Amino acid sequence: MSDRRIRRSPRRMLVAACISCAALAAPGQLAAQTISSDTRNSAPLATQAPAPVGIQDVVADAIQDFRNLPSWTNIAILAAGGLGAAMGHTSDRSVSNAMSGSQRLSTVFGVGESAGGARMQLFGALGTYAVGRFSGHNKIATIGADLIQSQIVAQSMTAAIKMSVGRTRPDGTQYSFPSGHSSVTFATATVLQRNLGWKVGIPAYGFATYVAASRIQDKRHFLSDVTFGAAIGIVAGRSVTVGKGDAKFAVAPSATPGGGGISFTWLGSSR
Repeated sequence: MSDRRIRRSPRRMLVAACISCAALAAPGQLAAQTISSDTRNSAPLATQAPAPVGIQDVVADAIQDFRNLPSWTNIAILAAGGLGAAMGHTSDRSVSNAMSGSQRLSTVFGVGESAGGARMQLFGALGTYAVGRFSGHNKIATIGADLIQSQIVAQSMTAAIKMSVGRTRPDGTQYSFPSGHSSVTFATATVLQRNLGWKVGIPAYGFATYVAASRIQDKRHFLSDVTFGAAIGIVAGRSVTVGKGDAKFAVAPSATPGGGGISFTWLGSSR
């Protein structure tokens, strides 16, 4: 499929993405999961289950985490990501050309490809889990387990949509939409924020945004790719950390005709 054809049919790209996301979880569980999530959001971290005994338990829990995907908040985040991708789609070429044509930006974003890659993110998650397990720090092990699970969920969703859409990258290769680097780094940032708070979350989201920008600069992704990839990562991180974090803010990707970023929406006081 040529990139020119994709530009003429952004609706087809977004429809395929939404169908792939919807197929990952049963819609019938939406109401029950949403009520459960709201009820447990106020629970302190100390009440959470102890660290998993082994890595096989972590992988098994990740499979169960797919059931947490259908919630009103996650749907809203994916909708915001889809809307942002549609808005950014009109500027995909101009943003890509502007960023990739700057030698200074090439130096600034040079480490984004390796630091934000799926392999590096997964190794970091496994390392965190291993340190916690072997040092006896259950909280570190729990965060590591959440990170591993979020990577599994984010990469599974991203791969399913990539194969469904088949969009051509700015450099002419395949599978541009959505950005895997964006999805895995935003998944990591969401897990860290919901476990450790905004003092860690803000720089983590900043790094994820840096990685997303590096993919545009390197002509591996368009603005719309990284926008929807960010939405997938946030949803993946939320789905493996149900009952954790501060429910006062919702984080979602946003895009404008001239660029993109992250929006923070006030949800009111937690109860």
